[in-house]
Parts: sequence; structure tokens; C-alpha cells
Amino acid sequence: MKSRHISQWIKDFLDQHPARANSLIITIYGDFIAPHGGTVWLGSFIRLVSPLGLNERMVRTSVYRLSQEKWLVSEQLGRKSYYSLTTSGRRRFEHAYRRIYFAPQDTWAGEWQLVMIPSSVGGAQRDALRKELAWAGYGALASGILAHPSADTEALLDILQETGAHDKVVAMKAVNISALSSKPLQELVHECWNLDVLSAKYLDFIELFRPVLRTMRAASGLDPEQCFMVQTLLMHYFRRVLLHDPQLPLQLLPANWSGGVARQLCRDLYRVTYPLAQQHLLSVCTTANGPLPPAAPYFYERFGGLEAPLSTSGAA
Repeated sequence: MKSRHISQWIKDFLDQHPARANSLIITIYGDFIAPHGGTVWLGSFIRLVSPLGLNERMVRTSVYRLSQEKWLVSEQLGRKSYYSLTTSGRRRFEHAYRRIYFAPQDTWAGEWQLVMIPSSVGGAQRDALRKELAWAGYGALASGILAHPSADTEALLDILQETGAHDKVVAMKAVNISALSSKPLQELVHECWNLDVLSAKYLDFIELFRPVLRTMRAASGLDPEQCFMVQTLLMHYFRRVLLHDPQLPLQLLPANWSGGVARQLCRDLYRVTYPLAQQHLLSVCTTANGPLPPAAPYFYERFGGLEAPLSTSGAA
């Protein structure tokens, strides 16, 4: 039975924070569809997202655009269309969601990754590279020099390969000589990354989602469709905030950093919603071979570990 309070929260949220269809579909593919093989029948996907205010025309237009942008690829079998993540789309999801589901490192030895872009790299390729590096949390130290204190080397190499810049830029490691919490270092961090704006975004996230966590924890029972909707809005909003977060080491963050509180809130609400959200997903979505396959084992590694259902616990 649906909760009137949760229904009202969802309605208010959608009214006050309208989401672009493309972006919301990316969230759902990354959070829900990817762990179940990455392919879904479009008709069932349309039913899945309808309660979120996305009608059939909007979904068809969005998946077409996402196909043009190389996120998705379509396959026609009879009269049915099936949309799957492309290889590059899956790789981009993996980069983004690794940052979402796994807490950043809590120790830092003062190492930096630097990417130096020569002036010979210009135009669209330079813009694409800077955009991808910014998405991965890199900050601009100077023109053509981007840096990150704790970035994933594998993710960097993937970005360079994907943008065709692997043989056009210089990537290297550097190490702090001075103290890891020196005043000049703190000033540099504030010049490269606008942490005040980011902190405010995290505080907004906390204010929005803390009430629904309290409501769901106090409820005697939860509705699968409502769990799916809350989880979708949770991950969509958290993803959008987190993509602006360079995930700096604790030594470089202000005291009482709101990002840590927001991550814990996201983890707690995710753990409340995901069992019934998964149930709803599997009851609605299908592939050419029938129901969606069980979630891949890596799904249960999210947020420090999720409890797998008994039917798949052996695989997980």
C-alpha cells in the first residue's frame, strides 16, 4: 500500500526539481539497468519511468539522442526495440558510479596526478578532454595544466584513450614536498575547486532527503514502486552533486565537510529502498529473452556492501 506522505514528497520533489529526461534516463540506466546486463525492452522501460513524469514521446526522443551521443545502442527484433549500453557508455558509467558508490580514500600521501595539454591539442578535442577531466574531478592549476590529488590512474588512462589524447598529452605524478596541510596548499585548493558552492549543494541534498529517510524508516511497510521512485530521485540528485565534487583527500577539505554527511545519508536511504526497488524493476522490465537477469555480483558491493537476496546470494 502506497504511503500518502511519500507520494506527496515525490510530487513536491518533481515539481520543485524537474529533471531533464536524458539525464534521468542516464541515472536509471546506470543505477538499475547496467547491473542487470545493460539491455532492456523499450516498451517496458517506458512503463518503468512513466510515474516519474516521462511519457512515451519523451522517452523515445531521449533514447534516440543518447544513441546519437554513443551512450546507448538500439536493436530491433520484430516490432520491439531493445536499448543497450554501448561499450563507451558502460565505461563512462563505471567511472562516475565508482565515485558514487565507493567512499573516497581517507588517507593521502601527498601524491598528485598532473595532465599537461600542449597548445598543439586544440579545438573540439581539447574541449572534450577538459570536460572529461573536469567530470573526473581534475582542477585547472594553470592554462593547459590540470591536477588531482587522489585520482584513479586507470580512469585517467581510459579518458585519454577515449578522447584520442593518449599520445598527445603529458600525464605524470608529482609529490608534495611541503606539509600536506600548509596554508599555500589550502589556498591552491580553493582556487582550483569551489568548495563553498559544493558544500552548499550537499547541504541542500541533506535537507531534501533526510525527511523521506525518516518517513521510510518509520513506515510499517513500503511500496515497491515508491521505493523505485525515491531511489531514482536520490541517485539522480546525488549524482549531479557528486559530479561537481573532486573528492579531495580529507587533509584538503574544510572541517565539518558536508559531503561526508551527505554520503552517509545517501547510503542509508539506498539501503532502505533498494530491495523493493529491485523487486519493482524486475516485475516491470524485460529483455528479448524474458525477465532481466539477476544483478551482477558487483551490485552488492555498493555503499560498503548490500545484502543479496537468498536466490542470488551464492553468486554474489
